Amino acid sequence: MNVKYLKLVNFRNYEKLEMEFEDGFNILYGQNAQGKTNVLEAVFLCSSGRSHRTAKDHDIVKIGKDEYGVKLLVGKKDTETLIEVTYKKDEKKKVRINEIPVQKIGSLMGCLNTVMFSPEDLLIIKEGPQERRRFLDITISQLKPSYFYNLQQYARVLEQRNSLLKRLQYAGARADTLEVWNKSLAETGAKIIKTRAEFIRRLNIKVGSCHGRLTAGNEKLEMEYAPSVEVDEGMETGEIEEVFVKTMEREYRKEIEKGSTMCGPQRDDFDIRLNGISLKMFGSQGQQRTAILSVKLSELDIMKEETDESPVLLLDDVMSELDSKRQQYLFDNLDEIQTFITCTDSAFFCGRIKGKSGFFYVEKGKVMRNDSPNNLQSAIN
Repeated sequence: MNVKYLKLVNFRNYEKLEMEFEDGFNILYGQNAQGKTNVLEAVFLCSSGRSHRTAKDHDIVKIGKDEYGVKLLVGKKDTETLIEVTYKKDEKKKVRINEIPVQKIGSLMGCLNTVMFSPEDLLIIKEGPQERRRFLDITISQLKPSYFYNLQQYARVLEQRNSLLKRLQYAGARADTLEVWNKSLAETGAKIIKTRAEFIRRLNIKVGSCHGRLTAGNEKLEMEYAPSVEVDEGMETGEIEEVFVKTMEREYRKEIEKGSTMCGPQRDDFDIRLNGISLKMFGSQGQQRTAILSVKLSELDIMKEETDESPVLLLDDVMSELDSKRQQYLFDNLDEIQTFITCTDSAFFCGRIKGKSGFFYVEKGKVMRNDSPNNLQSAIN
């Protein structure tokens, strides 16, 4: 799987940009705040239907404009898929696949699989459960479009149930209707919980092996699912649904007091432990970076196994965050994977990259191809 062509219109600091890429490494280099990450953001947008930096599409529109457009051509074995994402102020985002409009963003899932690795990924460890759920949802949705639809359905039912709970605070609704929403929420929520549990179990095996190699066996990294509904490993979806319903019934009065559903996928989390100890609480910055590298490489491996194709790897200013040993380990695991890398110093990659690669100098929303990156002045002129 590889990105062949990208066109941007009024996207971030780009008024208009057209680029063609190599199947191997594509290095975007230049000073900070010039637009390098914006190119990776556009590729990620075409794979997941959302930005990795903001939940608001109007944040992506170039200042002074009212709309943006992204067009991307992806090669996948013997086929090509054209993806178009457009947005206009006060309108919903629109997606076209092979020039055919699609009604649901979920239709985009699986057309282009990406793994994003950026310094912000440390938030998966450092921040609260929301960041970890976001990581799960984006990754699994690319592999299983049905999971994405379940998330959307769950969000709609959850909103309705929370609305009813608020009305029940003032005796403005019938309590017996809550049972209907309990059943509906648990039915969809159980599918999400089951899928997350299976994914984290699989990811944990990969992460443990990868991290062991990275640290020469000196550190043991583990991940464990922590759902808000008490379920046992190996439970089937129907069993999870029953537990979910019973949990809501048990928390009935507390939920009415708060006007909010207190259990379910929206409150899930997962633990990351290093040698049996919380990585968030006791891990050093270097240990946390290494752990995220292990997670991302494991994510990449699972995607390849699941789809029989390598995803596109997006590395946003991460090489400077890794020591030489981890840099080399990363390069050693990128055979036959199209990789986009942003950096300030392109000389770092000279002699390290095998195969055909593309170097692109980025300055003030302009991109110039420069496959002799040591000669920076020629690119600037």
